[in-house]
Amino acid sequence: MSETKEHPRVVPYRYNVVAGSEEDAKKGSEGQVDIQIGKIDALPPSRAFLYIAACTGNLAAFTCGITLGWTSPVLPKLQDLSLSPLSEVVSVSDAGWIGSLLPLGASLGPFIVGAAADKIGRKKTLLLGNIPFIVGFLLNIMATNVYYLLVSRFICGVSVGLTFTVLPMYTGEIAEDEVRGTLGTYLQLFTVIGLLFSFVLGPYIPVTLFNAACIVVPSIFLVAFFFFIPESPSFLLSVGETDAAEQALMKLRNRSAPSEVREELQAMLVEVNKSLDSKGSFMDIFKSKGLLKAYLLSNGLLVFQQVSGINVVLFFAQTIFQDAGVAMKPELCTIMIGVVQVVFTGLTSGLIDKQGKRLLLMLSAVGMTVAQGGLAYYFYLKDSDSDVSAFTWLPIACLIGYIITFCLGFGPIPWAVMGEMFPANVKSVASMTTGATCWFLAFLLTKYFSAVVGLIGKAGSFGLFGGCCALAFAFVYKFLPETKGKSLQEIQDMLSGKS
Repeated sequence: MSETKEHPRVVPYRYNVVAGSEEDAKKGSEGQVDIQIGKIDALPPSRAFLYIAACTGNLAAFTCGITLGWTSPVLPKLQDLSLSPLSEVVSVSDAGWIGSLLPLGASLGPFIVGAAADKIGRKKTLLLGNIPFIVGFLLNIMATNVYYLLVSRFICGVSVGLTFTVLPMYTGEIAEDEVRGTLGTYLQLFTVIGLLFSFVLGPYIPVTLFNAACIVVPSIFLVAFFFFIPESPSFLLSVGETDAAEQALMKLRNRSAPSEVREELQAMLVEVNKSLDSKGSFMDIFKSKGLLKAYLLSNGLLVFQQVSGINVVLFFAQTIFQDAGVAMKPELCTIMIGVVQVVFTGLTSGLIDKQGKRLLLMLSAVGMTVAQGGLAYYFYLKDSDSDVSAFTWLPIACLIGYIITFCLGFGPIPWAVMGEMFPANVKSVASMTTGATCWFLAFLLTKYFSAVVGLIGKAGSFGLFGGCCALAFAFVYKFLPETKGKSLQEIQDMLSGKS
């Protein structure tokens, strides 16, 4: 392992696959590795450990999903003294703060961690950022009044913001070009699995026991990620730990010899040195056409993700079904939504590297527009005292349709895009500010959704979300380029207008 901050040059090796005799196999020029394998072509290495590493890292996203879905089953219980562990019923105002403090904390999370991802590494930052989840759930268990819950929601929000900022960076850096899109969608996939965890357990067990169950996943993440998963090779190169980077890359690529990863390591080193030589600040983003375009695209996608109404739907799903007066029990409807999210986010993970991000995002925007429009129409009929007994299926169909199309594109893809749009020299600061913008907007929407409903009604509110989804289609169609199968450098060249 290198002891200095200098970045030693990694000499690339060439390696041939030779068919023929043993004598032929031993022949080879200097700096060349010849492998005798007879007449059988070499099989590509397995990506099994790469997927294991991505899945283990995304246990942090699983915990984010648990916290995002926590309010849906718990808030109704907190407003019933016989089910609440607190000494008094939670007021409507406090319920609004319980729902909105998480995204507020998430908007501050990226700034609180600051440059930690660049100083101590992606891995250590994710590990340290997972601890507030455990502290938050312990506060929920001990809660005797609402203030415990308010503090818990805020610090869990800080962890959510940190995870959604650093995890796409880590995943993007360990991934191979051919599967970067798929691995990038794991953030959303594991988040919705966590949501389903809350939707399934939360309504049917006591609040205190539910909070105890919530501690299990972040505890598993801490142990598994710390002991078994390597740091990002790119980060290790950036701090001069070339030997450690080589070992990490060998493990991630399932290679047994250093010579088998040196070509990729050399390419990484070139990019890392380039980024260190031109280490960028936030203002540097606005001095480059390519960086500015990347920043506007990433922010635009995440803004449209939020104004589609997703966090309102997730935080208050059970309440929405109660207000709609559907025939099915609201908690069952919520579980149905959770299952749909998991299934269709999983399908998107398999589609993204085949169909590309742009097409999926446009299909997603169209579907969400139709679904939110249908929901607005239902509440318009209900609020105008029309007989809606024949349409009680409509809110369920619209919300399921909304979730399906959200998971098809605008759920997973904006985070994947953010992870691949920026070069290493500005990735941390760009991801930090982009993630903060996204979560602050989520805070405003969840905190003031009730006030907006009071002004324009549920019909107007969901109609507004539908209009934003239509604008999202136009944004993707007009501005977003396709990045399917392109390396990080090719994406940068494309955004900068280079050939």
